[in-house]
Amino acid sequence: MSRLHQSRIADFQEVLGEPTVALGKLRELCFSGIPFDGGLRCLCWKILLNYLPLEKALWSSLLKKQRDLYSQFLKEMIIQPGIAKANLGVSREDVTLEDHPLNPNPDSRWNTYFKDNEVLLQIDKDVRRLYPDMAFFQRPTDYPCLLILDPQNEFETLRKRVEQTTLKSQTVARNRSGVTNVSSPLKTSPNSLSEYEVLPNGCEAHWEVVERILFIYAKLNPGIAYVQGMNEIVGPLYYTFATDPNSEWKEHAEADTFFCFTNLMAEIRDNFIKSLDDSQCGITYKMEKVYSTLKEKDVELYLKLQEQNIKPQFFAFRWLTLLLSQEFLLPDVIRIWDSLFADEKRFDFLLLVCCAMLTLIRDQLLEGDFTLNMRLLQDYPISDVHLILKKAKELQDSK
Repeated sequence: MSRLHQSRIADFQEVLGEPTVALGKLRELCFSGIPFDGGLRCLCWKILLNYLPLEKALWSSLLKKQRDLYSQFLKEMIIQPGIAKANLGVSREDVTLEDHPLNPNPDSRWNTYFKDNEVLLQIDKDVRRLYPDMAFFQRPTDYPCLLILDPQNEFETLRKRVEQTTLKSQTVARNRSGVTNVSSPLKTSPNSLSEYEVLPNGCEAHWEVVERILFIYAKLNPGIAYVQGMNEIVGPLYYTFATDPNSEWKEHAEADTFFCFTNLMAEIRDNFIKSLDDSQCGITYKMEKVYSTLKEKDVELYLKLQEQNIKPQFFAFRWLTLLLSQEFLLPDVIRIWDSLFADEKRFDFLLLVCCAMLTLIRDQLLEGDFTLNMRLLQDYPISDVHLILKKAKELQDSK
């Protein structure tokens, strides 16, 4: 370990060791990248995403309260209506008499169950494809959720629910643009459910934990529910917390990820709501801000893109909505997020990162035609995120 690296770790430990964390100092340190050592990144992200308060004395009680609350969500939301019996305080027979699968009442428990299945199938499809180049999400977690997997209880796991539902219904996919695609199960590939190998009973893979987090989020936020792309936001958070070197924190990665994801979504959820696209808080405004910033910093490149009619929607939509999580390898995404989360005016720095990405390939863009430039922007050629972040900081300082 280099002396510089040791010095940075010591700086973090000093700030985090105070009874009250100095947020300004912490942001300044995190902006330049957080060391993985000693679980520093996990702890810093939890503070930057407003999950942990600045007063350290409150951490223990808050974590216990939030983790207990998450366990309560699991009990209430990942069950099959009418089968939970004692857990619901009613018997299966009583529920069946009052409610049944063909009950037309919109408040029917079965009606809710079937609607939830549509959301669950889309989540399942997306989480199985999460970072396919990495083995991590396919591997079993060291801390499977005993509440769900305990054979003594009567909860139905999401895994079983998906298996049963897929056999019985059409797959309904709703993408970010609100377009609904209905595909017949007869036309889907026979391996569509086995993109990730399902582990034996008593074990669960990391992707199954992510699925559960997204399903509970959708249940608690019916106004937005689940929109494709949220899986790309929760993935890096969960990976970071589930690889925490501190086993005490790692054990609670699921609950901690859920609350950090919820807080992060509260800041960026407008990007996922189509009806807000053209409002000042919507994604269209932010995409136009990337171009107006580019015009200010590099008018020649801006005019070239305008001349070729390359709209920011063609590439910046994905960059901004998914916080660049699909443009780089996961470790690089995590490094970018250190700076984004440390940004006091979240997510102004993201706009500058997008602008930096454009200016760093300006020569190719100025020489290229429409087709070539679209290929460059949709499959960004530079993988050195440190170079990109350095350029973005230069743009920020040149204001």
